[in-house]
Amino acid sequence: MPVVALTDRFCALVKPSVARVDYTDAHTRGLMLRVTPKGAKTFALLFSDVRGERGRLTLGKYPGVSLAQARAMALDALGRAKDGDDPRRARHTTTLRDLLPVYIRLQLKNLRSGKEVERRLIKNVIPIIGDIPLAELHRRDINKVLELVLARDARVEAARVFENMRAFLRWAVSRGDLDHSPIEGVRKPQTPGPRERVLSDREIATLWHSLPEALPRAPLVQTIIKLCLLSAQRLGEVGGITPSELDPKQRLWTISAKRSKNKHPHTVPLTDEPFALAEIVAAAGEKLPSDRVGKIIRSAQPHFGMPHWTAHDLRRTVVTRMGELGIAPIVRAHVVNHRTATRAGITLGVYDHYDYAKEKREALNLWAAHLDAIVQVGAKVLPMRRA
Repeated sequence: MPVVALTDRFCALVKPSVARVDYTDAHTRGLMLRVTPKGAKTFALLFSDVRGERGRLTLGKYPGVSLAQARAMALDALGRAKDGDDPRRARHTTTLRDLLPVYIRLQLKNLRSGKEVERRLIKNVIPIIGDIPLAELHRRDINKVLELVLARDARVEAARVFENMRAFLRWAVSRGDLDHSPIEGVRKPQTPGPRERVLSDREIATLWHSLPEALPRAPLVQTIIKLCLLSAQRLGEVGGITPSELDPKQRLWTISAKRSKNKHPHTVPLTDEPFALAEIVAAAGEKLPSDRVGKIIRSAQPHFGMPHWTAHDLRRTVVTRMGELGIAPIVRAHVVNHRTATRAGITLGVYDHYDYAKEKREALNLWAAHLDAIVQVGAKVLPMRRA
C-alpha cells in the first residue's frame, strides 16, 4: 500500500494498474484512494475504535467527492471513532439535519446564492423531513415537502426547493451517506412563465396615492415602494440601505458588491426627493429583506384599488417607461445594473470601461420628473375615497 501525499492533480491523473491499488494519504491518517483496474477511484478511511478494533469506511467516489471533502469527512469520522462511535453505523442513522452544517461548510459557503439556498432548506425541508434517517427517506417524503410549498401558492419557490434538495441529496450520495437519492424520479414543479406586467400611468398614480390607506401600519414599506419606483433598483437592495451607502453632497447611493445581487458594486445617482427617501430608509435602522416586504405587499393587494402587482413589476415598469422617454438601452441597463447587457460581448466586456455615470443621472432625473407629472395628474383625476 504505497504512501502518497495526495493532491488534486494526483487524484485526477493517477492511472489504473493490473491489480487494485490503495494509495494512503501522507497528510490525513487512515485516508486512502483506491484505484481499480477499470479506473474507478474511491476514497476510504481505515480507522481504529476505542477498543483498538480496525474498521473501514467508504467515503465516496472521486471526483464526486473531492480530496478536500474526503479529508474533512475522514477527520469527522476519526473524531467519532475516538468518542466511541462507529462511523459506519452513524452512516445509517444520520439525518439531513445532521448533514446540513457540513453541506453548508463544504458546498454553500463560497456559493453566490449559498445564503439563499441555506435559508430555503432550513425553512422548507429540515422541519418536514430533517429528522428522518437517510436510509429511510422515500419519494413520498420529497413530495410532502413540495406539496406544502405549493399549498402556499409559491410555485417558483417550490421549483427552487426541488433544485436545492436534489443538489443536497446528490451530494450526500457522492460522499457515501446515501446509496440512492430518493428525489430521482420525482417531477420538478412547473413554474409560471416570466411576468410581463407593466403598470400604466393611471395605475402608477393609483398605487402612489393609495399607499397610506393600503399600508397604514407600514410607513417604511410605503417609502421603500416609492423609492423602488423612483430608482428602479431591486427590492432587497432598497430595503437594506445603510447610512454609509449614501453621499449627501453628491446625491449618490452606492450599493456594495456584498449587497448587490450580481456581486458587483453599483452607484445610483438620485435627485432630491428619492435621496430623501433613501435617507429615511437608512435612518430607520431596520433592514427589511425582500421576502418580508413582498409578503406585506401581497397581503395588502385588495387595498391598492388596482390589479395584482409585485415589486419587480415596478422595476420592469421603470425600465419600459425609460425606453418610451428615449433613453438608450445601454443606459437603462446601467441604471438597473444588468451586467449581462452592460458587459456583453468583447467590446463592452473587455474594452469599454466607461461607467455611464452622467447618463445614469440624466436618465433618473428625467424619469423622476416624468413620474412626478404622472403622480400630480393622478392626484387630480383619482376619485376621493370615503373617510
